[in-house]
Amino acid sequence: MKIIAISNQKGGVGKTTTAINLSTALAAIGQKVLVIDLDPQGNASTGLGINYNQREKTIYDILSGQVEIQSAIHQTNISNLSIIPSTVDLSGIEPELAHETDRAYVLKNIFNSTQALDDFDFVFIDCPPALSLLTVMAMTLANSIIVPLQCEFFALEGLSQLIKTIERVKNNLNPNLHIDGIVLTMFDGRNKLSSQVAEDVKTHLKEQVYETIIPRNVRVSEAPSFGMPALIYDHRASGSQAYIRLANEIIKQNNNQEAA
Repeated sequence: MKIIAISNQKGGVGKTTTAINLSTALAAIGQKVLVIDLDPQGNASTGLGINYNQREKTIYDILSGQVEIQSAIHQTNISNLSIIPSTVDLSGIEPELAHETDRAYVLKNIFNSTQALDDFDFVFIDCPPALSLLTVMAMTLANSIIVPLQCEFFALEGLSQLIKTIERVKNNLNPNLHIDGIVLTMFDGRNKLSSQVAEDVKTHLKEQVYETIIPRNVRVSEAPSFGMPALIYDHRASGSQAYIRLANEIIKQNNNQEAA
């Protein structure tokens, strides 16, 4: 089982879209996948078809010690894909943990104390768009990080800040943490800026950048309003096909890491 945090402190970069569609693509090829919605906005939960009135037990309830992990795992309508949902209640967990000495380890300690995740091949944590305590807790628990990066002007500037945070977490909280890769999102081939940003990112970060680039795609944007991943909404769309390629790239990468 591998735990991957999907993180970028900048909003609107395709972070939740990546969590939803990458997990769906992996589930479709037989991997057992769990998504932990660690964003108080709860968009991953909505995008995977978990209506608000179905979220009786959430990640907030787990973090606050009210329920066991197993009881908060919801099976989605997609085979092999489950989710621990989130609601706006999660925004209250940071002040509640303010007096905890080891608050960065709260999520890790809870998940390490159970075998509820043993049946999963991949666990994806959809982090909030901020370098907050929730994000630090996710990085403390995770084995690695995938960074969605929008092909726009300020992309590299925000990325450098995120990398510094990852290094601090690695040095102080989780020595095994590393970046699995950076996935370029919302790429518009008609836009010279998109191509320039993609080229700059690959020049600076080389092998850390996934070969697969996620294009800007209307069908991918439409899918969450129907409570389903783009791969289910329209698997032939260019964005859906890109996430399938990314899933295969990640499986290959994971196999190589295990072999090493």
